[in-house]
Amino acid sequence: MAAMAVRAALRGLLGRFRRRTQASVPAGGVRGAAQGAAAGRPDYDLLVIGGGSGGLACAKEAAQLGKKVAVVDYVEPSPQGTRWGLGGTCVNVGCIPKKLMHHAALLGGMIRDAPHYGWEMPQQVPHDWSKMAEAVQNYVKSLNWGHRVQLQERKVSYFNMKASFVNEHVVRGVTKGGKETLLSAKHIVIATGGRPKYPTHIEGAVEHGITSDDIFWLKESPGKTLVVGASYVALECAGFLTGLGLDTTVMMRSIPLRGFDQQMSALVTDYMASHGTRFLRGCTALRVKRLLDNQLQVTWKDLASGREDMDTFNTVLWAVGRVPETRNLNLEKAGVNTNPESKKILVDAREATSVPHIYAIGDTAEGRPELTPTAIMAGRLLAQRLCDQSSDLMDYDNVPTTVFTPLEYGCVGLSEEAAVARHGEEHVEVYHAYYKPLEFTVAERDASQCYIKMVCLRKPPKPVLGLHFLGPNAGVGPPMRR
Repeated sequence: MAAMAVRAALRGLLGRFRRRTQASVPAGGVRGAAQGAAAGRPDYDLLVIGGGSGGLACAKEAAQLGKKVAVVDYVEPSPQGTRWGLGGTCVNVGCIPKKLMHHAALLGGMIRDAPHYGWEMPQQVPHDWSKMAEAVQNYVKSLNWGHRVQLQERKVSYFNMKASFVNEHVVRGVTKGGKETLLSAKHIVIATGGRPKYPTHIEGAVEHGITSDDIFWLKESPGKTLVVGASYVALECAGFLTGLGLDTTVMMRSIPLRGFDQQMSALVTDYMASHGTRFLRGCTALRVKRLLDNQLQVTWKDLASGREDMDTFNTVLWAVGRVPETRNLNLEKAGVNTNPESKKILVDAREATSVPHIYAIGDTAEGRPELTPTAIMAGRLLAQRLCDQSSDLMDYDNVPTTVFTPLEYGCVGLSEEAAVARHGEEHVEVYHAYYKPLEFTVAERDASQCYIKMVCLRKPPKPVLGLHFLGPNAGVGPPMRR
């Protein structure tokens, strides 16, 4: 019934959108845009390449402030054929579906706690992946259409096209069918985000593996799953898969949560291991082979001993990093400089690239946190500056974040390692405590990994350099991580 209601709501939303489109798009609109570009007149005050959180926030803000704005967005299907709508990583294959599936897994723990609070529960409460997936995917689709409607209401032109630069003021858009359109603008914002990286050097990785681009759109349960990687994406996915009752293994080459406080990271993985997630530490995958029974045979090497081992899985999920979506933009034709190693776009404090009227925000920009709320705020502030409404710059210092593992990890500021590296061990003091959350008491849950620590300078007034919290609901305060 809930799914039928969502579909009905989406049909109504789609109907409104179509009527508005027919009423607002001038005859020959695409041809007119191409002619305007060819004549040297800017078609738009602002052109945003990328329809994710940051790009949409920038476009909507600029349009609301009276500018003529266009958004060009296109989602290249994953190697497994997964595709999605407007809204970018966070809406479609990041924060939103991840947090919903994380919540679904937490509900399983609450069901196990319920008898301690007087609820009479059956011995076994099975989980239905298909039902959960349908509900999550329907909600995501409603957000896709919501963004389309919001652009329409603000009179932002939307082009579902692959974008690439012709020169510093002109962008070529190509539809799925191959039709080309030229769009020109006074200012251009690049907000194309990033995509998961495949380990192409591993035999069978691309043919037989999936990534976070696919896991949230699976119609059927992934079954026994190998998650390769130790990033926040890897641990978050492994955490909710285990919580949903699936046999889950994490293969990690080195340390978990690189860049985060390593004491806290160790507690995160300790908790996961004690709740059923298996860890293969110091191992690297060598090849993936599909067997006759459709299972995946994975062979890996233990880096310490050099010994090879293997096991079979239903699903292999790669979570070995992300790459910015900049390769096909023809940035060199516009004179936009990138970091040759990361391929991210070099920007200054104003988000400007090497070309003063071209900007980059979010995950494509070098040195920026890969977080949805910062991209949104950066986009809004950039739009306000371009519209002469403000001179405020985005402050990227001390941005809080959360890792949505089964026991959530929230932090802000420096890790203990970073504080020692910056100030010296003799100048750093750490205040810390283990604690037992109230919700763990009646249910007699193990609170061995519930921990908080504050990293400070030793010299008075002892300013706080970093704050780290591991426990239930750590994500209530800090923003959603991608």
